[in-house]
Amino acid sequence: MSPNQKFRFKEGPGIFSPKNLVELRRPGAGVANQAGDLVLVSVSEYSFDDQKNKKSLIVAPIESSAKPLEIQLEKGGEAFWIQSRTIAHVVEGEVGLEIYALDVALRTSSGGDTDVLATTNNPVLIAKLPNKSATNFRYSIESGVLVFSDYVYSDGNLTSVAEQDDAYESRGNSAYVYDTTFERHWDTWVGPKKSSLFSVSLYQDADRKWVFDGQFINLLQGTKHSSPVEPFGGTDDFDISRDQVVYTTLDPGLKNEYAWHTKQNVYITDIRGKSEPRELTSSMQGATHSPVLNVQGTQVAWLELDEDGYESDRAKIVIYDLEKNVRFTLTQDWDRSPDRLAFSKEGNFIYFTAGDEAKVKVFVLPVPPTPPETTTHPTLPNKYITPVALTDSKAASGIQPLFHGRLLFSQSSFTSPNDVFVIRNLRRLETSILQNEEPVHFDGQIQQITYLTESALHGMNLDSGESFWFKGALDKNVQGWILKPHGWKDGKTKKWPVVLLIHGGPQGAWEDQWSTRWNPNVFAQQGYFVILINPTGSTTFGQEFTDAIAGDWGGNPFVDLQKGWNHVLNAYPEIDAERAVAAGASWGGYAINWIQGHPEYGFNFKALVCHDGVFDSNYNGYSTDELFFFNHEWGGRPWDETSKALSQKFSPSNFVNNWSTPQLLIHGSKDYRLPETESIGAFHALQQRGIRSRLVVFPDENHWVLKHGNSLKWHYEVFRWFDEFVGKD
Repeated sequence: MSPNQKFRFKEGPGIFSPKNLVELRRPGAGVANQAGDLVLVSVSEYSFDDQKNKKSLIVAPIESSAKPLEIQLEKGGEAFWIQSRTIAHVVEGEVGLEIYALDVALRTSSGGDTDVLATTNNPVLIAKLPNKSATNFRYSIESGVLVFSDYVYSDGNLTSVAEQDDAYESRGNSAYVYDTTFERHWDTWVGPKKSSLFSVSLYQDADRKWVFDGQFINLLQGTKHSSPVEPFGGTDDFDISRDQVVYTTLDPGLKNEYAWHTKQNVYITDIRGKSEPRELTSSMQGATHSPVLNVQGTQVAWLELDEDGYESDRAKIVIYDLEKNVRFTLTQDWDRSPDRLAFSKEGNFIYFTAGDEAKVKVFVLPVPPTPPETTTHPTLPNKYITPVALTDSKAASGIQPLFHGRLLFSQSSFTSPNDVFVIRNLRRLETSILQNEEPVHFDGQIQQITYLTESALHGMNLDSGESFWFKGALDKNVQGWILKPHGWKDGKTKKWPVVLLIHGGPQGAWEDQWSTRWNPNVFAQQGYFVILINPTGSTTFGQEFTDAIAGDWGGNPFVDLQKGWNHVLNAYPEIDAERAVAAGASWGGYAINWIQGHPEYGFNFKALVCHDGVFDSNYNGYSTDELFFFNHEWGGRPWDETSKALSQKFSPSNFVNNWSTPQLLIHGSKDYRLPETESIGAFHALQQRGIRSRLVVFPDENHWVLKHGNSLKWHYEVFRWFDEFVGKD
């Protein structure tokens, strides 16, 4: 296609276009009620015709054939269970937030042969919160206490925030003044407020009327703690039981050095603020995540990384016995990193998700007897340290043990966003694990509960992806995926253009899961043979493989990419290697800039796309928000000798003299991880060298393009660019 022709997406019946992707329902993870017979799913769905992002709740039965109930949320807002038949819905009021109770019922129809789900009343106002920024709600039915997070000033007073906001906004200037880091984080300039956890009584009286006392207790008052941890912390950063709250926070002992540390501590405190928070961690760890309490309130578990300053260190499960005051590491020798944790209802097993060879699986381990003393290396029988996989494909999330030996979880894949699933009869498996010293294999049944996007995706023929393996750098086994283009037929020699997509991180992976941003099937549906490779540095293949990219950004990962690329080209003669393109974001964007300067790799790409990528590594060491990342990856601070030498060797900016391939650069102005000057600098280099290039800037986006209209524009620019160089008129 010539640059003067009007580009159009491939669209029509049976084609899943970028517009279809943006408008497709986006389900969250399912959350079951206490009884374990209903599941709640928050859903959003954007319409370009209406230019609205419609929010709704799906209530689906877990043990019934009743049709799921959809509740439209005209005002949006969060929702959560406060009784097994009552949903709390949080919406903005005139001043702060208002919480409404909405009752649902599961009844047998008048004919007596089917079950029916329905709402039983109009929403009833049961509580008001003073500010519109409250979020991350957790509710204890047993104690009638609501816990949530909100931003407050240094006095920790929730009710005076609005008044202090007015004073701050009327200060007569717009200056932000900093004496310490962070000055900005992810996409936000740091202001005078920080997040804290609050509790407040909310319960039903003897007449089943809701009572809200409005006495907000700052559970972190006077501690200098902040939770959830910015910028991505949410309800996964704290958990509650009847009487306790456990949470993770950046180590307050770091004082003003947060930008170059990752150390987080775990604390436990009374849910009504009757005790001072007590630290459960050793003070010798790095980051901590996903703290959870068992139902009995006797044990806490969390994920712990050893190395401060390294966010991709191996995560290990740590258990703390609150009755014996003993802490021990459970997965010290397991070479995978769990992601989310949950105790069984009885507290004797722990379920978790973890990435394993480019899938996110559900695993289970029995909780062993507590050792006599605190230890990171307990001596335990194999059954306590050998996780049993309950799933073997796709990407699981939102695990939730239920009564009667069941586990609820959500799962997505290359071909579908989240749906809800349930595993039953787990008590038999748990018994088998305890009775056998040898590893146990799970052969139970998994039932799908929801089909939230099935009708919309019907007939789209999305590719489920094919996994392939090859020998990469240092003769290591390296994995990748291929997705074949829409209309693929074997034997059509040199028919299909090919795209190499390079993931970010670099400690990340192309996993069998849905994405609303870099969705491989969207590329395949636009007619490209898609190659995804998980090179050195990728996660889910063991910690040694993940660690190996530090100090070697431009080294072995590119040996892997070359070998994987050639492996696929040799295996599929249908690919037209003369119509090859590549795209990547973050580290993947670095990779695009690095490939530009190294034509000897022989990729022969006709066009490149770099989204929010590194251009000058040394500059990035000064300008990024989380300084610990650069310091770890590049062997020190940007002025240290090791780091300077690595930047001299591996910074793309040092090889601009070799650049020659047309390149599209895309950047968000609110990206403080990799500031937009990285792409501007690369664009200036391309322009001065006379290389066909284009710069697309989204002033209102961060490291990711999230707004619906911007997402469609992003896809338009990417595919228009590729089509100009490898499309056929």
